[in-house]
Amino acid sequence: MKIFEAIKEAVNILKDTETPQLDAEVLLCFLLKRERIYLYLNRIEELDVDIVDKYFKLVDRRKRGEPTQYITGHQEFMSLDFYVEPGVLIPRGDTEILVEEVLKKIESLKKPVVADVGCGSGAISVSIAKYKDDAVVYALDVMPIPLEITKINAEINGVNDRVIVLKSDKLAALEEKIEEIDVIVSNPPYIREDVIKTLMTEVRDYEPYTALSGGEDGLYFYRKITKQAARLLKNGGLLAYEIGHDQREDVTSILVENGFENIEFFKDYAGHDRVVLGWKK
Repeated sequence: MKIFEAIKEAVNILKDTETPQLDAEVLLCFLLKRERIYLYLNRIEELDVDIVDKYFKLVDRRKRGEPTQYITGHQEFMSLDFYVEPGVLIPRGDTEILVEEVLKKIESLKKPVVADVGCGSGAISVSIAKYKDDAVVYALDVMPIPLEITKINAEINGVNDRVIVLKSDKLAALEEKIEEIDVIVSNPPYIREDVIKTLMTEVRDYEPYTALSGGEDGLYFYRKITKQAARLLKNGGLLAYEIGHDQREDVTSILVENGFENIEFFKDYAGHDRVVLGWKK
């Protein structure tokens, strides 16, 4: 079977997924250890029988709903390579907006201290450390898998000396650092309990529930983290969140109630409110 024939058949098998062509190509590139351009330049190349067999086993996994990123173990974020596996949320493009806005705000700071609450794969922590080369970032998570994956990704991207990985229930591990932190950033679980069952199969059935559920109203973690952040941030320190598209007013209220001001919002690529920044008085 030629490369173009294998891809054509895979696209047909994956026709009910969101991105069948992309998924088919990414999975074959993963097996061949090649970039996607190789598929176009060598479309009539004959594939070994064992490669074809392995390929369609991967395609079947994708058809059943398993995310491509979990199958390949990779996801690009902020132009960096991240290892991912079940147990950590797959980094999304919208979260890059959060990282980019934080980087803009800390550009002029010398040796800023940053805390990433609920670090997951380490996408936020590692990216901030990579692009702000004097930042010290505390990567916090209560679950063991995210802690290990963040360590791996810090090593992969050469920032393991400045990403400090700590097991922590929200900000508990930093409770002694009162008014010592410049920035607290988080992409917390923010989906309402009643909405989770309506999510796409690949999200609902494969990504960790603990990284999705924000409690009955989706605001549980915003309340808890904001209250802690008000104590730990320096005066004038920054609290930065990713939020759900309909949470602007609720999160604003939580921030204001806890002494934050100059609230700013930034939209995602679909035009929805996705990032909020607040400054400690």
